Amino acid sequence: MLLTEEKIDRYKITDISINGIDYSDYPDFCDAYIEEATYNGIPLNEDQLDELNEDRDFVYDKVMNFLF
Repeated sequence: MLLTEEKIDRYKITDISINGIDYSDYPDFCDAYIEEATYNGIPLNEDQLDELNEDRDFVYDKVMNFLF
């Protein structure tokens, strides 16, 4: 399953683990990425995580939620 916009409900992505946060890069956090996550209770594989991390707006939102 690839995570295309028409196939995925972003609200079902849970248990998100963020890594790569560099506080000296505030406020961009461009090195941060989602290391682990589940979709509808099923862990995402590496390919799915790679695709999810391409959505930088989504990642940034999750980083902000994690930090604040």
